[in-house]
Amino acid sequence: MSSRRRLWPLLALPGTLWNLLLFAVPFYGVLALAGGHDDLLFNRRVPEWNPLRWNGDAYSAVWHGLGNGIYGDPFVRTCIYVALAMVGCFLIGYPVAYYVARYGGRHRALLLGLLLAPFWISYLMRMLAWVNLLQDDGYVNDILRVLHLSVHGVQWLDARWYTVVLGLVYGYVPFLVLPLFVALDRIDGRLLDASRDLGVGPTRTFLHVTLPLSRQGMLAAAAITALPMFGDYYTNTLLSGSPRTNMIGNQIQSAVRDASTRGIGAALVLSLTAFLLVAMAWSLRSTSRDQGVAA
Repeated sequence: MSSRRRLWPLLALPGTLWNLLLFAVPFYGVLALAGGHDDLLFNRRVPEWNPLRWNGDAYSAVWHGLGNGIYGDPFVRTCIYVALAMVGCFLIGYPVAYYVARYGGRHRALLLGLLLAPFWISYLMRMLAWVNLLQDDGYVNDILRVLHLSVHGVQWLDARWYTVVLGLVYGYVPFLVLPLFVALDRIDGRLLDASRDLGVGPTRTFLHVTLPLSRQGMLAAAAITALPMFGDYYTNTLLSGSPRTNMIGNQIQSAVRDASTRGIGAALVLSLTAFLLVAMAWSLRSTSRDQGVAA
């Protein structure tokens, strides 16, 4: 028994060290930077490692920025973009996951491999490919002209909010498909057969059996997909590059690049983290409640 008790802590040790070195220590560094003080002589932010001496000037600046629109507008814009992108991801990802789970058959492994293929390519490279497709003389505008849908083409890269949303959908939909596939694949097919045996049509079977049983997977997929979207700044930078479509990630990037505003950038990171923790807590509570009802 003693050897078994020692085995599990030893197996957990690499993961514990990994989280400690690459999450806990950097996160404390962000806290120290946000709670530090400004060095006016060298125009830089000095971290304060003693938590008893932390001050809240950076948080006050963020709070005032949220009120006067400097950070409030990008934060609201980010929430809207993420909400629209999540709708697009579900419209695309749910049918794909449903097809692979129900009708993939012997080709399921191949289909899953194709779904994983985007992860083998850098996100930056994929966004640059979109830039080539959406530029004024790109293939997308060429197709629109051939189909007579647009005479001069669409200026997709001219600070268009829908271009940023489409980029988010394209970049993050694989994160949503895989958890949805797992949830749909675990649904007992006998429940669907029982619904059909009772005379319920395919549409009502999907709405009243498949969809409710996949709700936990939908919540997990939404969390996995939305979390990185909130911190995204590459998509807007490459597909728009305009302050009119700035997201909160762009504000954080701009703040941390300047030595004099890094404290504000750290406070923005912590504020966004707190907001996402609340959203995650709601998601976990909803999932636990569904599991309790199912039990």
